[in-house]
Amino acid sequence: MAVAAVVNGGFREIVLVPRLGSYPAHVLSTLVLVVAIALISFLYFSRSAISFTRAELVLIGVVWVLLTTGFEFLVGYLEGTPVSTTLGQYNVLAGQVWILVPLTLLVSPLLFGWYLAG
Repeated sequence: MAVAAVVNGGFREIVLVPRLGSYPAHVLSTLVLVVAIALISFLYFSRSAISFTRAELVLIGVVWVLLTTGFEFLVGYLEGTPVSTTLGQYNVLAGQVWILVPLTLLVSPLLFGWYLAG
């Protein structure tokens, strides 16, 4: 998923932003990443021989979210980006849609792991 996110970010900056502008590119890129996360999750859980419990699936989702947001804040810190700017990416009231990514990371394991097991 990390590779998909990096490729998606590169695609957004190189292809989408020059053609669509910053905000439309952000929205489209976020939706593309949500679909990619769901697809990767589906493929993983459909091929996994492991039988996960619901608690394990929830834990996997929580870990995915913590790793992703931790990485975002770490990179922001290393780049000198204020925490308020990074937190602003999650402000739905300001038109930000990035929150869909951690929500997808959180629910995908439970959705696909539980659904495909049943």
